Amino acid sequence: MGRLEELQERVVRCKKCPRLVAWRAKVAREKTKRFADWQYWGKPNPGFGDPKARLVLVGLAPAAHGGNRTGRMFTGDRSGDWLYRSLFKFGFANQPISFSREDGLELLDCYITATCRCAPPKNRLLPSEIRNCRPFLLEELRLLRNVRVLVGLGKVGFDAALNAAQEHGWTSFRRKPRFAHGTEYQLTEKLTLIASFHPSQQNTFTGRLTEPMLDSIFKRARTLIKNAPSQP
Repeated sequence: MGRLEELQERVVRCKKCPRLVAWRAKVAREKTKRFADWQYWGKPNPGFGDPKARLVLVGLAPAAHGGNRTGRMFTGDRSGDWLYRSLFKFGFANQPISFSREDGLELLDCYITATCRCAPPKNRLLPSEIRNCRPFLLEELRLLRNVRVLVGLGKVGFDAALNAAQEHGWTSFRRKPRFAHGTEYQLTEKLTLIASFHPSQQNTFTGRLTEPMLDSIFKRARTLIKNAPSQP
């Protein structure tokens, strides 16, 4: 077993945040009517994807009836429908949809992780919960040695990616970079951070995020990866 797989197993066993442990179990036990026949995952979601990925996405947290049900981030919810469709268009996924861990989805040159690995009530994390989960993200980014583009999905994901890069000593800013869809920051000669609105229903249903807007993020990521300096 590799070190990244060992980390993923540790994530699944984590019980550091009592509020999140109680909530994820409650949701898994009570379910929702449309998924009454499902056996919910009800545990933290590990990151997943290509260990040699040059593109890494950092989201918020699993959805209560998405990742908390299926055991895989952005799988089985509307956000994932948008995300995987866009990743597929630009060659970062082998199919445009994901509904379970056994659906055949493979990420290509891409890895998906999150600020926090457990579904939070009302999709809102406490600062202490973000701190508790941060070591997992720091270790993932250390183990994913080929990363050229980080995409922060939503302000929380963007801040988590930026803070992790700063803790690793990859960058420093006198002023904190501003979050706005499509903005990008050169962290090192070989690493770029891109901000994207999160493909949540709150953004997609209101038109704040459109499909062309999301596609532009991964089109840009593909260009940056193509033109990135090679490994030493």
